[in-house]
Amino acid sequence: MKTRLLLFLIVIFTNIIKVNAQQGDVCFNDYFTDNTLRLDYIFAGDTSRQLIFVDELVKVKGWYGRRKRLELLPYEGNGQITLTDKASGKTIYRHSFSTLFQEWLSSDEAKTTPKSFENVFLVPFPKSTVDVKVELFDFHRKVSSTLTHTIDPNDILIREIQRPKNPIVTLQQADDTTNCIRIAYVAEGYKKEQMDNFINDAKIATEALFEHEPFTSMRGYFNIVCVESPSENEGTSTPHKKDWRNTTLGSHFDTFYSNRYLTTLHLKKLHDELACSPYEHIIVLVNTEQYGGGGIYNSYNLSYTKGNSFRPVVVHEFGHSFGGLADEYEYADTDPMYFADTEPWEPNITTKADFTQKWQNLIDNGKSSLIEGGGYQSKGVWRGNIDCRMRTNEHKDFCPVCQQALQKLIDFYVK
Repeated sequence: MKTRLLLFLIVIFTNIIKVNAQQGDVCFNDYFTDNTLRLDYIFAGDTSRQLIFVDELVKVKGWYGRRKRLELLPYEGNGQITLTDKASGKTIYRHSFSTLFQEWLSSDEAKTTPKSFENVFLVPFPKSTVDVKVELFDFHRKVSSTLTHTIDPNDILIREIQRPKNPIVTLQQADDTTNCIRIAYVAEGYKKEQMDNFINDAKIATEALFEHEPFTSMRGYFNIVCVESPSENEGTSTPHKKDWRNTTLGSHFDTFYSNRYLTTLHLKKLHDELACSPYEHIIVLVNTEQYGGGGIYNSYNLSYTKGNSFRPVVVHEFGHSFGGLADEYEYADTDPMYFADTEPWEPNITTKADFTQKWQNLIDNGKSSLIEGGGYQSKGVWRGNIDCRMRTNEHKDFCPVCQQALQKLIDFYVK
């Protein structure tokens, strides 16, 4: 009888520890003000060496990120930022991310030509001095570059932004704006007189997103705005056609010489356009008929808007930028980013190096399996289902593996 009671108490105590760990123990108001500290960095180098440089610090009115689980991470990402209170040495905030720079490191160009990339990250503005540690991970999840620097919140050289640059239109208000996930659409390649078209495209994208589970069931937790950022020219640049446009974000196709890969390298400009609007996750709508898009975890995604595949593409790219989901299709088996000895951090693919925390539960109940092919590779990477929104535009849903991962992520933010 005593043994059973002891086992029961151990289970209860273990569950309490798990709940506390999931909730975190950093109180937002103890360490932060209701403002944003924008961290601007330059990531530079090539395959042999990567460097991190501080570019600029910006204070922006309002904080629209999470206020709980501050020191926890839902996913490891390809890089992390850690804020440590200088006086106590306590970790008070963590953020994970991926970058175009790290993706570029898998290309042939990175073997011979050093390049630099802008990167911008948002953290809550600290009340007291903090140490900020930035880490980049290689394709084997080992630290490839790190930088630690100290920030005094009273530093007079921290640039301050107090008011929005552009008009802001609310598309959807969350049921509880104190506990929600905030998305902002940004106009790219829409001229001033085309803002009604931009708002309409944002409405189409929103309805497309919420046609998919788990977003349908969790719609009330999302707050969505549109930032009207006009461009001088319509559309976007297409280098392989020698067609260069003067647009707000300088977006272009042919990223890494891939015709359909649509990105912007001007992340400081992007966040300047968004400053003081309520956002954490970014969807850039590009006013072009040419098929393409791109999405980077906890950074941004872009989607073309004037073609038949606009709806599935914008949802797919949001799966990358918000959900941290990997592509589940094969693509030429060149420039691999996944290796047999390393389990991907993305929740919807596996190399079987450490599958235990992925979708075994879905295999057990017959909803998924292990199907070879994914992460741009035909061999050595497995996905959970035959088809998925992260594999083809034709499939109408996220597969059970992706739905499970997205639900866990939404719960991390709002539950």
